[in-house]
Amino acid sequence: MGLFGMQGKKELVPRMLYSISLQELVPKDNFYRKLGQTLDLHFLRAATAPYYGSEGQESIDPIVFFKILIVGYLNNINSDRRLVEYCADSLGIRLFLGYDIDEVLPWHSTISRTRQLYGEEVFLSLFQKVLSQCVAKGMVRGKRQAIDSAFIKANASMDSLLEKEVVADAAEYVRELDEQSDYKADTQKKGSAQPDLRIPKPTDKQGNPIRSSHLSNQTHYSATDPDARISFKPGKVCRLNYFAQIAVDDAHHLITGAMADHASKRDSDCLPDILGQTISNLAGNDIQIDQIIADTNYSSGNALRYCEKNNIDAYIPNFGRYKSEREDFIYNPEQDRYECQRGNKAILTFKRIKEDNGKAIRMYRSSQSVCKDCPLRESCCNKSSKHKEISHSVDKGYYDRMHAKLAKGRTAKTMSCIRSRTVEPVLGTLINYRSMGRVNTRGLALANKHVLMAALSYNLKKLLDFMRKRVKAVAKALPIPMGEALFIQKSGLYLVITA
Repeated sequence: MGLFGMQGKKELVPRMLYSISLQELVPKDNFYRKLGQTLDLHFLRAATAPYYGSEGQESIDPIVFFKILIVGYLNNINSDRRLVEYCADSLGIRLFLGYDIDEVLPWHSTISRTRQLYGEEVFLSLFQKVLSQCVAKGMVRGKRQAIDSAFIKANASMDSLLEKEVVADAAEYVRELDEQSDYKADTQKKGSAQPDLRIPKPTDKQGNPIRSSHLSNQTHYSATDPDARISFKPGKVCRLNYFAQIAVDDAHHLITGAMADHASKRDSDCLPDILGQTISNLAGNDIQIDQIIADTNYSSGNALRYCEKNNIDAYIPNFGRYKSEREDFIYNPEQDRYECQRGNKAILTFKRIKEDNGKAIRMYRSSQSVCKDCPLRESCCNKSSKHKEISHSVDKGYYDRMHAKLAKGRTAKTMSCIRSRTVEPVLGTLINYRSMGRVNTRGLALANKHVLMAALSYNLKKLLDFMRKRVKAVAKALPIPMGEALFIQKSGLYLVITA
């Protein structure tokens, strides 16, 4: 005989009526119950009011829409269809959205259309709202920001690439036909605002498309998503991407700025935009940035000039081609010339500014009469030249000041370590656990919304974890007399401890 009674058998017997509410079914410490108590989104109704008219059927509640998106990013769900199914299957999420057990959630297509309807400023305002809550809890110091970037896979295949020259030739051919004919060619697809001038792709004997051996953003574009750009990292597959830029505060690793850009840009080209947004986001909370840290990819004259103009102490290592000194030559900034330290002591004076790969270069050259009789001419000058030439960037002053700053003690190594432990783990979390690794939309505007939502969901999770730890810390610090109960209230959360 066993230790227990008879074996039980449970069968589901559906009933017509139930005397229970959603509030009773969801535990008091449920994550989404706490999230609903922390997050106030009522301002969204006024922010999205300009996008609606005064007649017609009611649309989805903007608060519900953004809550559904937040659930998707918190659970790394990148499909609107799967996201709605996930929300409908959870009692805690239903309570968070305000949908009862018997209510049907919005269709996935409604989520997609609403995402396209709202402007980027609405998503940015929500990001700033969450950031302000983090600032109010003391999670943002604002002194030092670390900036970095990552590619986001676009919702387009490399097989969608078309040659720009072919399209341009076709457009010119159609224009010439129109000018010489009484019947105008109709190059516009039905329901489309852009002419369809695509040429059929060449295929092999099996019918597979033949891809060009040379692909670049100058010669090709994606017909599926024209805003996506061809890009790759060393050792990675070449594909169509967008560029995510984020700024992270070094106190509690909160994201203070986030945006998307074209993947064909350099990091240094994006620095003024992401830094400008970060300055604006923190200025709304009366916080001023003192320092920024970034890697070598952000080094450029324009980027350093922007930092100095905004009184920001930047720590950005100079790029590899930068030379702080010239062998046997000293630069005299007061007279703007190079002075030879050997041979005939030639003076290299400024001659002109030329363009080199889109960069302005200052050219300095010595006199032939001085260098032609110099015993070091063959080793110093080119064999076919009788004078010495030296060039440097027009932004040499910015690079020299950055070099001097990072050369002090262990500053460069220290700042590199701070950047690595601040922004790189945040990027890894966003890509692997906050659905930022790939967009399920098309267009730069929607990619920017995608990055903002991933960033604010990350900040929300950090905010809830921070509040939970603070409540536990307060509970441990307070003594509890025997036989008494301690009630701790913290942002709507109640903790009861009985001694």
